[in-house]
Amino acid sequence: MTHMYAWLAARSAAETGSERGQGTIEYVLVMLAVTAVAVVLISWAKSGQGKSLLGGLFDDVIGWVVGAAKKFRV
Repeated sequence: MTHMYAWLAARSAAETGSERGQGTIEYVLVMLAVTAVAVVLISWAKSGQGKSLLGGLFDDVIGWVVGAAKKFRV
């Protein structure tokens, strides 16, 4: 039984050493992916189609808020 425990402990230590820094690499890759998506979204929002879509959405939301405020005016 002691031999089995020693074998598991040695295996665990070896795996920990080989996977050292894995979390950091995954974090960096996720941050790169998030940055790439943000760059694409910002460039789309600055383009003509993105501007018109976001502007229309903003106008619709403001119109809804103003209509709701008029409806509940005391």
